[in-house]
Amino acid sequence: MAAHWTLGCDANDPQLLADFWAAALGYVPEPGYEDRDGASIVDPDGVRPAISWLRVPEGKTAKNRLHIDIRVAGAPPWDWAARAALIERTVSTLVAAGATRVREETYRDAEHLEVLGHVVMLDPEGNEFCVA
Repeated sequence: MAAHWTLGCDANDPQLLADFWAAALGYVPEPGYEDRDGASIVDPDGVRPAISWLRVPEGKTAKNRLHIDIRVAGAPPWDWAARAALIERTVSTLVAAGATRVREETYRDAEHLEVLGHVVMLDPEGNEFCVA
């Protein structure tokens, strides 16, 4: 049986990141979690892991070694145009919520045409993530 786990993260403003990621992932604040120097969100269906943030004094200084990928398009096979529209809609929503769009990465489809693969973004504290 797989272990139950939580993704723990550092933050300058734990509540800011918890609010952003709750909106991005469809999570909710963890019931009963009360810590002025931390925040935690959970999957309301209880299926996916919790994510928590603890306040740290230092700022982010380098690229993340671990990041979240938001997979809005599901699993292949894909309708590449519909997939690109889903990605772009999600990116626009996340920018409105405080994220920054960094760049697009392209893939080659079965006909060797370039298609939108994923968009690299930054959360409100500059942590990298992708929307695919």
